[in-house]
Amino acid sequence: MVLKVYADRLSQPSRSVLLFCKIIGIDFEEIQVEVLKNQRFSPEYKAINPMSQVPAIVDGHLKLFESHAILIYLSCSFPGVANNWYPSDVSKRAKIHSVLDWHHSNLHRGSVGLILNTIMAPKGFPSSPQAAKEAEKILMKSLNKLETFWLKDGSFLVGSSKPSIADISLVCDIMQLQLLSDKDFDRILSPYKKVLQWIQDTISATAPHFHEVHGLLFKAQKRIRGQMLTQSEIFCAFSKI
Repeated sequence: MVLKVYADRLSQPSRSVLLFCKIIGIDFEEIQVEVLKNQRFSPEYKAINPMSQVPAIVDGHLKLFESHAILIYLSCSFPGVANNWYPSDVSKRAKIHSVLDWHHSNLHRGSVGLILNTIMAPKGFPSSPQAAKEAEKILMKSLNKLETFWLKDGSFLVGSSKPSIADISLVCDIMQLQLLSDKDFDRILSPYKKVLQWIQDTISATAPHFHEVHGLLFKAQKRIRGQMLTQSEIFCAFSKI
């Protein structure tokens, strides 16, 4: 049976799994679960993932959720996956696990908190300026750790010369910041030159799949930034009355 991937391309973890599937050439069926429409709470989807989060996969009798667990499973279960994505060396694997564990409590927490409390609050959950401020602090600290620690010894995470599943996971997360205004995006990321170069290196290493998987995000970016510009023009017009 073909692998089934339940995902929403506006979700950072979903994109990381979809991107990896395409990179390693897995034959899979993508099944859309739209988070903003609360489709993840349907009885059918909760039977696959009781946590009601995306992504999730079904591979034969296996039902698996949590993107990091999925990436590790795919790396180990499908033939022909290049060693750099999830090395056979136990010490190198341990380093990848360390950055993935750090990711959820730091970088992901900061980026999600900022986006959800500024421009993408789920239906029924009002945004919070104070929560956005706290999330940005976490995000900035996380970007600093990326710049000064995780990327200090190589072009990719944990001193590697080639990308791993950790690079995919973290870069897909940072890409969510594209939904911010140009001004805020540059303000947050421009101080971190190593991070910016690492993002570009990861995009190049995963081409052409990276841009295809992020196409929906880029469309949302264009729409959201267009709305921001319209609102700004309206404010300027009224300020002159």
